[in-house]
Amino acid sequence: MRPKVFVARKMRDAGLNLVLDFCDADVWDQAMPPTRDVLLEKVRGVDGFISMLTDRVDAELLDAAGSQLKVVSNHAVGFDNIVVPDVTARGIPIGNTPGILTDATADIAFALLLAAGRRIVESERYIREGKWKTWHPSMLLGMDMAGKTLGIVGFGRIGRAVAKRAVGFGLRIIFYSPSAEPEFGAIKMNSLDELLKQSDFVSVHTPLNAATRHMVNADFLSKMKPNAVFVNTSRGPVVDQTALYEALKAKRIFAAGLDVTDPEPLPLDSPLLTLENCVILPHIGSASEHTRDEMARLAAENLIAGLKGERLPHCVNPEVYDRK
Repeated sequence: MRPKVFVARKMRDAGLNLVLDFCDADVWDQAMPPTRDVLLEKVRGVDGFISMLTDRVDAELLDAAGSQLKVVSNHAVGFDNIVVPDVTARGIPIGNTPGILTDATADIAFALLLAAGRRIVESERYIREGKWKTWHPSMLLGMDMAGKTLGIVGFGRIGRAVAKRAVGFGLRIIFYSPSAEPEFGAIKMNSLDELLKQSDFVSVHTPLNAATRHMVNADFLSKMKPNAVFVNTSRGPVVDQTALYEALKAKRIFAAGLDVTDPEPLPLDSPLLTLENCVILPHIGSASEHTRDEMARLAAENLIAGLKGERLPHCVNPEVYDRK
């Protein structure tokens, strides 16, 4: 009998076809994610579950699924939507999709650095709103990159990929990440405060955890230069958005670019949307065809390995295998 699985969103065919070939799969194909009640019903009795970053995986969901559940495969590199101890306690491996979205996300981070620093989105709106009457020496002035300092907070795969791109723009690169070693000519800072003090551009690439939640707060922003540009492509709750709004509105920093917000989607009445010096994207860091194909493939491979009782190619909680 083929294993029964639930796929919480229709993935790209590169992965979905692998799942359909191996499993009896129920695939959620609506634009909006399943509500919590629907999700709890859909996972009932399944052997495997492919979750999205919008789906909270916790004890309640595991209870609803049942003791036959063998694997949870998260269609994302991050897994803050999963209560890992709850899943690990039941001996269930969790898969994720690391590595393959590095370049796509680094591209978006750099696009935001440019867009916010050079006022690209504001300039495009300027034309559409009929404000462009003539050229003027002081019109829509932004921040140069060449010769400036880029501070990278978190020097993992994506942080290093951003540094690699920064070399070609003539940026001096510094980073703060206690366990990382320098690459691409980047200089390691002994403290976050020192990085903020020196940086003309700050790009954040940290995971979301208790230590990083609202790491970017009023104190963090007060230590940045008044003409600095801030970018976040990690997770929305890393930033205290009220503090960011106040800093941008008061022009205590020059501009910001966000690919992630808290919550997602950002409500239309969010004060951030009233600001010209804040560029906001709808979490498209990994949204390239190739990257999403590869994410779907890895999610499928993790799922199928777990259903076969094999070690997941990319496992968040490998300690589950030590128990067996």
